[in-house]
Amino acid sequence: MTKDTLNNVDDLKDLKKVAINLFEENRLYKSENKVLQEQVKSLQDRLFGRKTEKIPKDDGQLSLFDIPEPDIVLLQEPEETIVASHSRKKKGRKPLPANLPRKEVIHDLSDEEKQCQCGKTKSCIGQETSEQLDYIPAKVQVIRNIRYKYACKNCEGVDDDGPTVSIARMPDQIIPKSMATPGLLAHLLTAKFADALPLYRQEKQFARIGIELHRSTMSKWAIKVAAACEIILDMMEQDIKKSPVINIDETTVKVLKEQGRSKSYMWVFKGAPRGKPIILFQYHPSRSGDVVASFLKNYKGIVQTDGYAGYNFLDTITNIIHVACWTHARRKFVEVTKAAGRNKKTSGGNAGTALKYISKLYKIEKDAKAQELSIDELYTQRQSKALPILEEFKQWLDATVEKAPPKSLLGKAINYTLNQWHRLILYTTSGLVTPDNNAVENAIRPFVIGRKNWLFACTPEGARASATIYSIIETAKANGLEPYWYLKHLLEHLPEAMTEDDFRALLPHQIIKEQILNPLN
Repeated sequence: MTKDTLNNVDDLKDLKKVAINLFEENRLYKSENKVLQEQVKSLQDRLFGRKTEKIPKDDGQLSLFDIPEPDIVLLQEPEETIVASHSRKKKGRKPLPANLPRKEVIHDLSDEEKQCQCGKTKSCIGQETSEQLDYIPAKVQVIRNIRYKYACKNCEGVDDDGPTVSIARMPDQIIPKSMATPGLLAHLLTAKFADALPLYRQEKQFARIGIELHRSTMSKWAIKVAAACEIILDMMEQDIKKSPVINIDETTVKVLKEQGRSKSYMWVFKGAPRGKPIILFQYHPSRSGDVVASFLKNYKGIVQTDGYAGYNFLDTITNIIHVACWTHARRKFVEVTKAAGRNKKTSGGNAGTALKYISKLYKIEKDAKAQELSIDELYTQRQSKALPILEEFKQWLDATVEKAPPKSLLGKAINYTLNQWHRLILYTTSGLVTPDNNAVENAIRPFVIGRKNWLFACTPEGARASATIYSIIETAKANGLEPYWYLKHLLEHLPEAMTEDDFRALLPHQIIKEQILNPLN
C-alpha cells in the first residue's frame, strides 16, 4: 500500500469521525430545539390561551404520536350512552326575590278613557301585573348619642364622697371614641375583603355623596378591628387543629415596608372540625417550612399540600399522613397537551394517556359523590377500584419516563408525578380526604382576586390585619353566612363578650344563623 493510499484512508477515517460528530450535534440541536419550541408554546398558552384545564374529547388516535406507548393495556370499561328524559323549560326571566320590599304603582285610565263609545262607563274586569327591579343608593345616617345627666338639687350635686352627678352609660364600642358604627365598619370590611374594592375607591364613593372619609382613616379602623378580633382568631386556630384533615397552601403578597424583603407570603389553612369549615389566613415574611411546623405542632391527622419542597418535612412526622394533590400532577400533563396544540405527532399524545388514567380516578370520586357514600364506603370503593388503576398508571409512568426527554414538558410532568407518587396514592387510605388540594386553593382565591385590585399591603401590621379579617369573612362565607350581616353582628356583640362561652357563640363556624338580624331574610 502506497503512502498516498494510507493518507487517503486516514482522511476517510477523519471524515467519518467528523460526520459522526456532526450527526450527533445535529441530533442534540434538534432535541434541544424541540424542547425550546415546546416551552415557547407553553408560555404563549399561559399568556394568551384559555385558562381552563378541561381537555377536549380525544379522537382515540394515540398510536400516531412520536414516542411509542409502552405495552400496557388501559383498563377497559363498558361505555353506556344514556339519554336522560327532559322537559323544556319555559323561557323568560326569573321572578324577583319574594323577600324584597314592594312598592305598588297604580297605572289607571283617565276618566275620559273609561268612557265607552256607547256612552256608558267601562267596568274594571281585571289587572295585569309586572315587576321591575329598582335601586336606591346607599342610605347613610348620623347617629346622635344623647346621654342625660342627673344630679340631686338638695345637695347641689356634691357630697362627702364626691360629685353625685349621674349620666347614662354608652354601650361598649369595638373602636372606643370612634365615629364608626358596627354597620359602617362591616360595610368597609365587606367591600374590601369580600368584594375586592380597595379603600381608595371607597373613599371616592363616599366623596360622591358628600362625606369626607380618608382611606388612611379606614385603614386604621381595619387594623383596630383586627386587633379586637384576635381572640376570635385564636379560638378558630384551636378548633381547626381538631379537624381530621388540614389543607395548606400559600401565595405571595407584597408588603412595602417589610425590611429586607420584596416578597412575603400569605399562608392559608383549611379544616372542617365536626363538618364546620374553618379557613385561616396567616401572614409571614417567609415561605419556610418552619411556618407550617409551628402551626401543626402537636397536630395528629392528615395534611394535604402541593409539591412545594417546604412541605417535605411532613413525611418524617409520625402522627401526620402527608397527602399530595392530584390536580397539580394533572395540571402538568395538561400543559403538555396545550403546548402540543393541533400537532398531534408530539408528546402530547402520551400526556393524553396520563390524563385518561387520572380521569378514571376522578370518575370513581364522582360516582361516590352521586351515590352519597359514607366515609367507610368511600374508603372501600377506593381500595377496590382506584388502587388497580394507580398500579397500572405507575407501570405506565415507569415505562414512559425512560423515553421522554427529561427537560421536555412531558419528562417534567412524569418526573413530578413519580417524585410525588408516595404521597399521591395516600388519599386511598382514608375516606376523609379528597384526591386534591382544591378546597384550600378555592379558599385562597378571594385573596388573590383582591390582590389584583389593591396590589400591596403597606406595612406588616396591615398584612396581619388583612389575614385576620380574611379569615373571619371567608369562614363565615364557608358556613353559609352573609359577610356584611355577620360582621355587623360580631362587631356589635364582641365588646360585650366576657366569658369563653360568649366569645364562642360569636365564632363564624359556631354562631346560630337565626341570631343574625338580616331584614332581607
